[in-house]
Amino acid sequence: MESDRDDPRELWVVHAGLMAYEEALELQRAAARARISGEIPQDVLILVEHPPVVTLGRSAKQIHLLANRQALASRGVELFEVERGGDVTFHGPGQIVGYTIIDLKRHRRDLHWILRQIEAALIETLAAYGIAADRDIGRTGVWTSGRKIASIGLHARDWVTWHGFALNVTTDLSYFDLMVPCGLDGVTMTSIAREIEISGNVPEPGVTADAAGQIGASRIADLLGLEAVETDIARVTDFVAGRAQRACPYIEPHVQ
Repeated sequence: MESDRDDPRELWVVHAGLMAYEEALELQRAAARARISGEIPQDVLILVEHPPVVTLGRSAKQIHLLANRQALASRGVELFEVERGGDVTFHGPGQIVGYTIIDLKRHRRDLHWILRQIEAALIETLAAYGIAADRDIGRTGVWTSGRKIASIGLHARDWVTWHGFALNVTTDLSYFDLMVPCGLDGVTMTSIAREIEISGNVPEPGVTADAAGQIGASRIADLLGLEAVETDIARVTDFVAGRAQRACPYIEPHVQ
């Protein structure tokens, strides 16, 4: 692990609330570029919920999207092709999405390692709700009783990651019928609320995407050896704006 012990080691946690996918996409890309350049001095976790949207990752196959653009639009669902790893997935209200702007040069230059850390943090988050979850060897993400509850897809350049994870909390799971989730035939998607119901209990009012994100941020910070620091979104955008004012060129992202 590489680090500078003279510098504070923080994870800036931004609670962005409900945000349009395109807006969040541009924010995380800009934050990643600023992290690569060193303009943003700490790792960043942006926690957000999105209006209904389907995203296609680098390995997405068209046959895994079971609805065309018109059908998606009729349900108020946007569609984006993005640079993250993975296939097709859904984001929507009741799902906490975490965009992980992590400089692996300060941790471990290993994309598989950071994927496993995110999985471990989500498993610990689910344990806080009494849900036993685990990995499924060979398939990135988090599972419980054979059902998939969280998806992960990253992109990296110069060992800085962006995109991240999506944890279903009170998500309307019917949206996953529009696709073959993550390109996995026969997969059943679930959520924290659904698993609580399966156990015979009624989800408490505190079972919210925001609350789950709060727990998840703490677990990620702990596993990365960082101090979680609540940060206003303006703090991140100020660093991004400062970089833009210095006219740093945009570099098209690619896989590290």
